[in-house]
Amino acid sequence: MTYQNTDTRSGAAKGRGLQVQALARALHRGLSALLGAAAAFVLLVMLVIVTVNIVLRYGFASSILGAEDAGIWLNVIIVSLGAPLALGSALAMRLDVVQTRLGARGQAVSAVIADTITLLSGLAIAFGGAQVVQLVGGSSDALGLPESIRFGFFAVGGGLVLVMVVLEQIASGRMIECAIALVAALAIYFGAGQVHLSPGLPPSICAALIILLGVAVSAPMPHAFFAAAFLAIPLGASIPEPAMINIAVNGASKFLLLAIPFFLLSGTLLTVSGVAERLIRFAAACVGHLRGGLGQTTLLTNLMFSGASGSSIANAAFGSVTLYPELVRNGYRPERAGAIVAASSILDNVVPPSIAFLVLATVTNLSVGKLLVGGLWAGLLLAAALFVALRLTVNEAAVQPRAGWGLRGHTFLRALPAFGLGLIVVFGIRFGIVTTTEAAAAAALYSVGLAVIFARARGAGLLQAFRGSAIEAAAIGMMIASAHPFVSLLAIDNVAGLVKQAASLLGSGPVAVTLLAVIILLIAGLFIDTGAAILILGPLLLPAAVAAGLDPITFGVIIVVTLMIGGLTPPLGVLIFVVAGITNVPSSALFRSVVPYVAALVCALILICAYAILSI
Repeated sequence: MTYQNTDTRSGAAKGRGLQVQALARALHRGLSALLGAAAAFVLLVMLVIVTVNIVLRYGFASSILGAEDAGIWLNVIIVSLGAPLALGSALAMRLDVVQTRLGARGQAVSAVIADTITLLSGLAIAFGGAQVVQLVGGSSDALGLPESIRFGFFAVGGGLVLVMVVLEQIASGRMIECAIALVAALAIYFGAGQVHLSPGLPPSICAALIILLGVAVSAPMPHAFFAAAFLAIPLGASIPEPAMINIAVNGASKFLLLAIPFFLLSGTLLTVSGVAERLIRFAAACVGHLRGGLGQTTLLTNLMFSGASGSSIANAAFGSVTLYPELVRNGYRPERAGAIVAASSILDNVVPPSIAFLVLATVTNLSVGKLLVGGLWAGLLLAAALFVALRLTVNEAAVQPRAGWGLRGHTFLRALPAFGLGLIVVFGIRFGIVTTTEAAAAAALYSVGLAVIFARARGAGLLQAFRGSAIEAAAIGMMIASAHPFVSLLAIDNVAGLVKQAASLLGSGPVAVTLLAVIILLIAGLFIDTGAAILILGPLLLPAAVAAGLDPITFGVIIVVTLMIGGLTPPLGVLIFVVAGITNVPSSALFRSVVPYVAALVCALILICAYAILSI
């Protein structure tokens, strides 16, 4: 009878546990839907405001009062609403190369540490944001609203991160692990103010080590940055918690950054409209008859699609879903097909419109138009290098006969609407017709028209496109915000001066500076997201390059290209892990197959560096 009672109690407890899981799952699903719809709506409102302002400015020599401030505030709201949803996406920027090599117990421990870091970041954002709300004064002159509202939304975003992490862990049956992580995060957060340590290292170096720990345990990279900045305070950092949040929010409050969600929306809607498929057919008509023609088609499609996406991670995911299956179906080995998709996807952060160049312009005040033109020429050079590498490494026979000029002309005309995006962005920005943000908004509106006309997209389809773009933009925006406190720590510790000293040890000439910069950027590209690496290293390396006589625009191109190559390089290239996660091809096999393409890209990088040095 005792055993039966025990079994009954055990069964009842198990049943209650399943009920709690089901409730957490329902709450998580409902909150995700609500936040996604809200973020999509905010993105729509932001697009409408910027578009109307363009019409008024160029058509009636007028404007909406406070349109720029409204766009900035709405972008902060998108980051706050969308960041909790991005925790489980590829853009959460989790690198699992270390975690996957641990045993079952090691993986469990690292998962708890990763959750602790994320929860600690959420606590710092929520409570730090609440402190800023109480401290900040004044109102926006343009909007007439208290400045505290902008920080209040960011604080709410931190609270939502806490809620989403807890719900997700409970829903997956990890209640004990969740409780351990939550207790640990609370203890660290509230105990940090009572501790003052002197580790003998600059606070920025301590923060960097904490970030590396977060990367090693596969914590979301933005939250590893926030947690590191917070933990640097008891280690001697002179930036208190409210200042940390103030720096983060102000770092994300740039009108230029509104271009990021608009460019992402353009790429998404180009796929929804079916115009992306037309680009693939046009590319196949041009190069499909060559040996390894599908590989060349993948390369050419990425080169053309770069004008719409602007995000290598987004395009690696796109290629893994659309191009990879065709490559495998036509005889390409899975690892080679995945390597081709990953290598060609780097063009999206080089060929305009490039989100990487937008971030670089934001942090260095370089001309966006000149950077985009430099990126266009660099992208064509990288594409040529990959073309040669594909010809040398791909032996698969062509899958279609040579297309006649009639078919090429027909497919070109059908793909012509996609090229309108490139004209809007490159020519609009380069010739000063519109600002970068206005060009991005015009491109997004143009893509909405394509989706409605060609795919007859209506409410549900457009809502999904806006929702996905808002979440992707929120992930990038959170990365930008989280990197700014760490950049401030580097500035306080005068790390830029140390970089200059290191360059002087090799010689202060352009060759030495370029070589040192490329080495640092390649290493950073292995571990750190491109946007974060640009935010951190751009201000550190650019002064040394200018002092050595290098053209800042060309050096900016070198920064982006080198970081993108680092995203492919073994053993931690993030683009390889994006492709591996979608295609289920082992990352180790992809890294082996991508080596010839990395070598080709390095040769192109050497040519760019040589041009920069010889142009002095």
